[in-house]
Amino acid sequence: MSSHAQEAIQSKKHEFSKGMMAAMPLVIGYLPIAVAFGVMAQQMGLSVWQAVCMSALVYAGASQFMAIGMIAAGTGMIEIVFATFVLNFRHFVMGLSLMNRLKDFSTKWKIVISSGITDETFAVASLTKGQMHPFYIAGLVSTAYFTWVLGTLCGGLLANMIPPSISTSMSIALYAMFIGLLVPAIRGKWKLGMIAVISMGLNSLFSLFLSSGWSIILATIIGSSIGIFFGQEEEK
Repeated sequence: MSSHAQEAIQSKKHEFSKGMMAAMPLVIGYLPIAVAFGVMAQQMGLSVWQAVCMSALVYAGASQFMAIGMIAAGTGMIEIVFATFVLNFRHFVMGLSLMNRLKDFSTKWKIVISSGITDETFAVASLTKGQMHPFYIAGLVSTAYFTWVLGTLCGGLLANMIPPSISTSMSIALYAMFIGLLVPAIRGKWKLGMIAVISMGLNSLFSLFLSSGWSIILATIIGSSIGIFFGQEEEK
């Protein structure tokens, strides 16, 4: 093997390791949430492998928690699918934003990377300036992905050993992580903070006379529509 080829391999290993290290804060945050999801999915009637497959195929914590809650509440399948679609549509926007920095990537790399985009991996990737190495982003998204799936498996297997009170408290980490993402984004932008409050209020109001699925859908659509208008003003 030529020295040039060896250097290329070492460079790829180095970039992949950098991506894995960048994902370590996400591992710490994902693990208890994934375990909590595995436990709660079991307690709500899903099998271990159904929970694992949901994490592997859906890979969206907020949508998964919402979905199992809606399943437990007897919500219709159409409402569940539509609600998760609306909630996950932000990933389409994040993917477009990230792809602008991956112009030199091949199509296969873009497919792999786009399937691993979450709020948290997008936030970490956004901290990297300029063009990103394919193996760096691969290390980042794969580490976060397998942490989530393996955490779900552990939660499902340990469901009968963890009291419901503890598993419920573990799921609070999901809300803590989202608050941690929300607060820095709206700091100094009170209008955006008001949009978040209005959306929560609308969801609470709609839930009084609508199912949980449709209340989330309507609150999300209205909040997003308000956000488009005020977001443009904030940019100005």
